Amino acid sequence: MITPKPVRPMAHLAADAWMQGLATGNRLTGFEQAAKFTLSYQGHRLQARRGGQGSALWLVHGFPTSKRDWRAVWPELATRHEVFALDMLGFGASAKPRRFDYSIAASADQWVALAEATGVREVALLAHDYGNTVAQELLARQREGLLGFRITSVAFLNGGLFPEATRPLRIQKLLAGPLGPLLVRFIRERTFIASLQKICARPWPEGELTEAWQQLQRDGGRAVMPRLLRYIAERRRHRARWVGALQQAGVPVALINGLDDPISGRSIVARWRQLMPGAPVFELPGVGHYPQVEAPDEVLAAYLAFASSLELHARRDPDR
Repeated sequence: MITPKPVRPMAHLAADAWMQGLATGNRLTGFEQAAKFTLSYQGHRLQARRGGQGSALWLVHGFPTSKRDWRAVWPELATRHEVFALDMLGFGASAKPRRFDYSIAASADQWVALAEATGVREVALLAHDYGNTVAQELLARQREGLLGFRITSVAFLNGGLFPEATRPLRIQKLLAGPLGPLLVRFIRERTFIASLQKICARPWPEGELTEAWQQLQRDGGRAVMPRLLRYIAERRRHRARWVGALQQAGVPVALINGLDDPISGRSIVARWRQLMPGAPVFELPGVGHYPQVEAPDEVLAAYLAFASSLELHARRDPDR
């Protein structure tokens, strides 16, 4: 077990300010104040944000939420990086076309479109949940020489990196099945919030779960959930490709994992240690499936420790 060193005071203050702001009704953070922009993918609108200065960092969100998940860690990360967050199609403020062929490959294509639109040539990734698999697909393409930019490192938060060690919720499996398009009509805010609370060990800031529901509902998003959930079957079908991309990444990778996650907690950590010997693991006890929301300080501490180790290695071996 690697225990992250304490986060720098700036990160702690940024997270505290975010929480206090929510408590007083002031929801503006560095995330909201970051530049908002749109781009197009196959004629559909993608919404993104960018802010900060430094080397590029992409924040890749999970299912069924959005780039908003990164609000608490954004201010500190933006002091070190030019940070980008994108709502993939079907999520958040981006378009949610009903006839679109949702897939991990298509979501990866959207990040390629972002790179082309912004001129990013090198980028680090911090990914969560569904975003983990998108990052794995991008790593696979990099190994194949198919990217027009270079991924320099990837840090993964809780998610189904190894399908055999992942335990999807019953509601996810039902919605991903043949009755999904019918069942999704009966999903209400109360059910949605209860499902997210079930997989988290710590409470979300007040009002944020309702906001997540509103983001999901936007532009008919509830109707496309069964199509998005095809990623569960994709993980099994493309396991060799995506786990192989991890094992042969060719760039530094790390896992930052909330252990008290019933979907991808301790079981993912154990499998990571078996299949990724030597790759760092930052265990977060008492944290569930959404570490960046539940424990932003701890996530920042772990990520900054990982980044610092890469900088130290680069100084020791500048020709590598």
